[in-house]
Amino acid sequence: MLVPLSWLKEYVDINVDVDVLEEKLFSCGFEVEEKHEVGSDISGVVTGLVVSCEEIPGTHLHLCMVDTGANGTLQICCGADNVRAGGRYPVALEGATVYATAKDHKTVEGVMTIRAGKLRGYDSFGMLCSGTELGLTEDLYPGAGYNGLLELPEDTEPGMDVKPLLGLDDWIFDVSITANRPDCQSIFGLAREVSAALGTELKAPALDYTVNGNAVSFAVNVEAPDLCPRFTAHYVSDVVIKESPAWMKRRLALVGCQAISNIVDITNYVLKEMGQPMHAYDFSFLEGSEINVRRAGENEKIVTLDEKEITLNPNNLVICDKYRPVGLAGIMGGLNSEIKDDTKAVMFESAKFMRDNIRKSSRALGQSSDSSARFAKGVDEYTTVAAMKRALHLVGELGCGKVSETHFDVNTGNSIEPSPLSVSIKKVNGVLGIEVPEDEIVKIMDRLGFEPELSGDDLRLKIPAYREDMETYQDVAEEVIRMYGYEHIVPTFIPTAQVTSGGYDLKQKTELKIKNALCAQGAYEGVHYSFFSPSDLDLIRLPEDAEERKAIKLLNPITIDLSLMRTVLAPQMITSIARNQKNGILEGRIFEIGNRFIAKELPLKAYPDERPTLCIGIFGEKEDFFGLKGLCDTVADALDISFEYAVSEKTFLHPFRTADIICGGEKIGYLGQLKYEIARELDMRTDAYIAEMDLRSLEKYFGKERVFIPLPKYPVEKRDFSFVMDKDITCGEVEKTILEACDMITDIELFDIYEGIQLPPNKKSMAFSCVFTPKDEKLTDQMMEGYVNVILKALDEKLGIVLRF
Repeated sequence: MLVPLSWLKEYVDINVDVDVLEEKLFSCGFEVEEKHEVGSDISGVVTGLVVSCEEIPGTHLHLCMVDTGANGTLQICCGADNVRAGGRYPVALEGATVYATAKDHKTVEGVMTIRAGKLRGYDSFGMLCSGTELGLTEDLYPGAGYNGLLELPEDTEPGMDVKPLLGLDDWIFDVSITANRPDCQSIFGLAREVSAALGTELKAPALDYTVNGNAVSFAVNVEAPDLCPRFTAHYVSDVVIKESPAWMKRRLALVGCQAISNIVDITNYVLKEMGQPMHAYDFSFLEGSEINVRRAGENEKIVTLDEKEITLNPNNLVICDKYRPVGLAGIMGGLNSEIKDDTKAVMFESAKFMRDNIRKSSRALGQSSDSSARFAKGVDEYTTVAAMKRALHLVGELGCGKVSETHFDVNTGNSIEPSPLSVSIKKVNGVLGIEVPEDEIVKIMDRLGFEPELSGDDLRLKIPAYREDMETYQDVAEEVIRMYGYEHIVPTFIPTAQVTSGGYDLKQKTELKIKNALCAQGAYEGVHYSFFSPSDLDLIRLPEDAEERKAIKLLNPITIDLSLMRTVLAPQMITSIARNQKNGILEGRIFEIGNRFIAKELPLKAYPDERPTLCIGIFGEKEDFFGLKGLCDTVADALDISFEYAVSEKTFLHPFRTADIICGGEKIGYLGQLKYEIARELDMRTDAYIAEMDLRSLEKYFGKERVFIPLPKYPVEKRDFSFVMDKDITCGEVEKTILEACDMITDIELFDIYEGIQLPPNKKSMAFSCVFTPKDEKLTDQMMEGYVNVILKALDEKLGIVLRF
């Protein structure tokens, strides 16, 4: 929230500098995300009086002698059309910094430093400035929008620093307001806190107004009190639409609002000042002399002020006249009742709409505004009533209409009077763990406007209706300590606390071991949202009855792309690979360990099963199926187990390059190459390979102790084999058969596959490298021949595999 210091000073005397004020706000629980001086880039600019002004022949320039007070009289060349003798303008002296502008003299292009120079042969020692060159707009200072010099008041003394004169010495605080303090989402709300923190008097905005207009026959009905517990309306006649005064336009500009017209500006001003969104309807467009606050009909339509036609449903709240919607409650008014230049009467609206309904409607309809953002954080009924009074006071102050007696306050009976709260001083101090003096607590409560009365240990308070967060003694304790100062708290151990060594548990240690092993193979860890889109399931070509489609739907998703709890990790890995390739990264290895959310039944009646899952994705010209298999084996090696692989099928993977991952006879995942058509659909330029493993199924192996095997006393023997076999035989089947046939083999690796004219059509060749490790004696040629014969016999008998010659 943007808070101008000058506006804040309207309600509270601030007797400290901006740095101290920032610290005070922080100590009270309000973080200042940023503070900046309005004219921070402007320096060395003073007021000047043009003593003489003569045209330079043959040019549009004028040669001016300018009185700059203590800086002397300077000769300055100026090309502005409104420069004249006797005029008073800002003067940038040598070394001054101002904004450089484009040729249109309105667009700022950076900061420039003024130097002495020559123009058309004439010396110039400075520059006369426009409003744009000082960073000003018409709303910030009258006349600043003119495409020429900024004219200053006639009584301006030469040589004065222009920053205080033009308000460039003002400061803007960007304050972060926590969700539990919606009462501070306004300039005056924050002023209450500053007043309490500094111990200075609070000056409330004027709420009085004079009734001098004619009443009209009108009615207000609230048909949805559950969504609108309070709705106030007031009729103003004899409206004169014109510009707002300079002070109002400036304040609105400082908080990012553009001035429109006096009536509209009043509603925006009250929003920023009081924190209450308001709306003004052109009374002549309210048909049937009534307002109805109701739920929208199914497929009912409204065109909002931004000229968008919106289709509504009963979840949306609308403001209607007798026949049609004229406003989308809490979000935006209707185009059919907007304030125009010829508006003669208005109906002001100030209401409390339920925050959850406004938030949901705003997101669902894709329609947001300052009002919807404010309502989504919550407003209180006290402010709703006070804001209407403030708006009516401003109508009288600006002289833009006559306030009538026609007033409506439809509510559900909630009081806006202070509510009593009685707490124990002992309990308050018990929460804080320190003894705050009773008189100090009473002072703090008084500064916060709680009207404290102390009787023994009993502290009786009157909680203003705008402090809806104050309910218990714990809340009082929080108010006490943030004003008393957190530095008074003395750190102590909890009475039952014990010193622990901390560290990772077994699951965390094992996951870290897997991550380190994959990183050592050149993979990078990725992190994706736990949510995905229905289109992600369509991407991987899942049938409608697939288990993965039984995903949990979020009730209030940020966007449709994050509307489901993920049941599979592959889609996000695939889109991540595609995104990398679009950004010019054409090779890489990525892995993620995250949860899949498996519902026992839908709709949910119990917490879903959150299954930790590992997903690996690789891509690039140098990557292939066996590179991915190698990463899977890396995971197995990290756990001191082994995987088997069996031919499989997946809807999104290559039909002949897909396999199930099996461990201990249980399927725990899959791996394979992404289908070409999906890769083309995502504009991938290289092939991609995906693997996914259920870590829950591997938890039984977590913490498995490695058995130390000493290095062999005798040298190992290595043999390479090239086999001919049927095409449907897998690498895993061959490796399993070889290992079962000979227990002397400690490592086996596939290093070549061949299919071609040198083999029959239904055959292929696979080449393996096997390492034989001796146990108690050296391996002789005779022994090796025996092991090889046993292996060849087992392969022939079980799989019909023969040695390739």
